[in-house]
Amino acid sequence: MAKPEIKAQMLPSVRGRYTENAPLGAVGWFRTGGTAEVLFKPADRQDLVDFLSACPLDVPVTTLGVMSNTIIRDGGLPGVVIRLGRDFAEIEAEGEAYIRAGAVALDVNVATVAAQHGIGGLEFLSGVPGTIGGALKMNAGAYGRELKDVLVSAEMVDRQGVIHKVTAKDLGMSYRHTTVADDVIFLGALLEGQPDDPVQIEGRMAEIKGRREATQPIKAQTGGSTFANPSLAELEGTDLPSDTKAWQLVDKVGGRGLKIGGAMMSELHANFMINTGDATAQDLEDLGEEIRRRVKEQTGLELRWEIKRIGIPAAKRNLQ
Repeated sequence: MAKPEIKAQMLPSVRGRYTENAPLGAVGWFRTGGTAEVLFKPADRQDLVDFLSACPLDVPVTTLGVMSNTIIRDGGLPGVVIRLGRDFAEIEAEGEAYIRAGAVALDVNVATVAAQHGIGGLEFLSGVPGTIGGALKMNAGAYGRELKDVLVSAEMVDRQGVIHKVTAKDLGMSYRHTTVADDVIFLGALLEGQPDDPVQIEGRMAEIKGRREATQPIKAQTGGSTFANPSLAELEGTDLPSDTKAWQLVDKVGGRGLKIGGAMMSELHANFMINTGDATAQDLEDLGEEIRRRVKEQTGLELRWEIKRIGIPAAKRNLQ
């Protein structure tokens, strides 16, 4: 039996804006994918809380940031998609060693503001695509550091509209993973660095930028690392070295430069998937699954997606 469509008039009154059949793929980093049944942009924090408190629990709710590591399937997202706006993008220095950042503050901007205030230790964020909210959700990291290493506390709101203050321990942070529920929405975080010379900090950020430009297809339509590096536990029982990286596995199975439709694994960095111009979301997902199939067949290892794939495949849209 088909599920009833969600319309804006069925939802709680808000001060923000509802948009029906809102395109999502066009604004994501892959520049492909489906639409939101209803897109909600809350006016501010209280508007978000009020919406969640009043919205029936059987209405699907999904939160998206800048979609730097997300594939929106071609059939789109049912229910309500929440995208936070400028009120959630603030970045402020507190004292000599702390930065408070909203959930949609870009990671690179957080690193930049920290550098301007002589707060070191957050430079790695300049190499992390996306926002603080997304980084919290997956414990993002780069160049040997992860968000859990600098997180003092975070604020999040649950599906019932209740705000919680949490720590890295509360979130169960591990490599590219947290135990937080899928429907939790992060509001912001307090991060800790240490006083340092702004010139030295900027020098380290310039080095990170140079390394990224030399080794990653950052100007392409991409979503960052496609697969997570395998853990020691995952490598046990295989013939692979204990320091095996995901890109090495993609290379091992002939994945570098492999194409399906308009999707291709980058020639520059084998663990980066790119839209060459006309890829569908299905092309991207099919390419990733082909890589995973080859790795499993040849090594016995199950490669884990680092990119999120959400929504309904186009062929199944009318079956929901």
